[in-house]
Amino acid sequence: MDRFPRNLARFGWVGWLFHAHAGPCDRFVPRWIFLRALAVFYFSAFFSLFFQIEGLIGPRGVLPAERFLDAVQGQAGLLRFWYAPTLFWLSSGSQMMIAVTWLGLIASIAALCNLWPRLSFFVCFACFLAFVTAAQDFSSYQSDGMLLEAGFLALFFTPRGLLPGWGIASPPPRASLFLLQWEWFRIYFESGLVKLLSGDTQWRNFTAMDEYYQNSPLPTWIGWYVEHLPHWFHAATVAGTLAMELAVVWMLFLPRRARLICFCIVTPWEIGVILTANYTFLNYLVLALGFLLLDDRSVRWLLPGRLRDSLPQDTPEHDAVRKETSLSILERSDEVSEDTPPAVRGIADYFGVVRLCAAALMLAWIGYATTAEMIRMLWSDLPLPTAPIAALEPFRIANQYGLFAVMTRGRYEIEFQGSNDGQNWTPYLFRYKPQALNEAPRIYAPYQPRFEWNLWFASLGDWQQSNFVALTEERLLENDADVLALFRGNPFAQTPPRYVRAMLWQYWFTSMDEKRRTGNWWRRDLMGLYAPVLTRQPDGKFGVIEWPKPLPPHS
Repeated sequence: MDRFPRNLARFGWVGWLFHAHAGPCDRFVPRWIFLRALAVFYFSAFFSLFFQIEGLIGPRGVLPAERFLDAVQGQAGLLRFWYAPTLFWLSSGSQMMIAVTWLGLIASIAALCNLWPRLSFFVCFACFLAFVTAAQDFSSYQSDGMLLEAGFLALFFTPRGLLPGWGIASPPPRASLFLLQWEWFRIYFESGLVKLLSGDTQWRNFTAMDEYYQNSPLPTWIGWYVEHLPHWFHAATVAGTLAMELAVVWMLFLPRRARLICFCIVTPWEIGVILTANYTFLNYLVLALGFLLLDDRSVRWLLPGRLRDSLPQDTPEHDAVRKETSLSILERSDEVSEDTPPAVRGIADYFGVVRLCAAALMLAWIGYATTAEMIRMLWSDLPLPTAPIAALEPFRIANQYGLFAVMTRGRYEIEFQGSNDGQNWTPYLFRYKPQALNEAPRIYAPYQPRFEWNLWFASLGDWQQSNFVALTEERLLENDADVLALFRGNPFAQTPPRYVRAMLWQYWFTSMDEKRRTGNWWRRDLMGLYAPVLTRQPDGKFGVIEWPKPLPPHS
């Protein structure tokens, strides 16, 4: 057991708030559930990267990390390690990328098995941060920030030891528990705020959900059926969303019974979101964070008898003992072994104090940054110090959230096509995005197809705002194996096509009647050329055959 440093009583509330020995002794099961779920989310992130990372940011990928890091080095010098904290400074080659991905996979499995969890989660965090830092457009998602923030806070929340079990010897520090709950709260509340602050009329006239299931980045077949429910249902979900995000989540700060009611409201809601749209690990993470509203008493009845008996009892007498222990822990902080040499005890106490101070500084820093960011959403001109916020931005561990501030008013899909004669075009098939009209949208989250996910965002704007589309065309003209692995197959397996283009389609769910008649889940109309038609010239350079004409507004 990590001994509480002697004479720490002089730190008062700092020890009570930040040291594990003063942490609550009734959150072992929720902590265990959350940490196992966090390990699964890390695994899903690294598992999806295993098949994509070379095509995304490898040396022959769409956005090579090497070029990005060279640009950062040229501008930042030695500060590059802070502004771009990534392991890929050691090497940005394919072998290094695969090695980091494998390391993350192994660490996530170890964390899932509760094997040296603090070290395992640190490795997961470092490996995922390495990718997010170097991935440029392919990591500009709120979900990545959510996972990094939760993953970093988990380093303080996780029990110490090689095989800690429930971690009874190392309760969760109060500050780390609160900041994880605070992240959960902010994801909801800040998302509600941006819906009001954006001025989007769809939220105000209760039509925001009428086409939400069709227009989400990657729909599911369940969402297809929900889309066809009457307007009153969709209007009710708008009201429910706003009520939950702006009011219900405040129950976090109320007594235990209110928190349990809050959990019972938000959990089914999150499950519904998970079933009707693929948002990678985002909603799974929010769902897992919600378990931190619970305590051991609320979930211990679900455990088998043997595991239940291994937890501290939840009788009123034991509650009193826990409270007494929490109040008196500082006075008992000088209990050390009689056999320990004084010099060793002094060194142990010194490093214990240093560790406590470092944890207090880091958690307080994150607490300030996240609170200031939320306050600035309402009062942007409030004179709050911004340097602490900016210093943490490269690490994505103190974020501002805001989901669906403005609802998209249509579904658009970019399709890459190749041709050898400029007349007959063959599409490159995607693995997950809607494309074939008779193919049902599937459920595959928390897996994240980052390339296809990014194409949804690109379709809402101009191709010049998403230069990775034209860069993908160049890689297809070379039959680049890493980029082609992002697609379902290669229609030009023998030789690369002479021309490649990107077309823009608008998609709609079919009606119930149309689906019965045709078997199609989708219908679509061609909007036009999205990005330039490219060819590869004899000298190996890329030339433009046709520039796209301005498309009509569609977002």
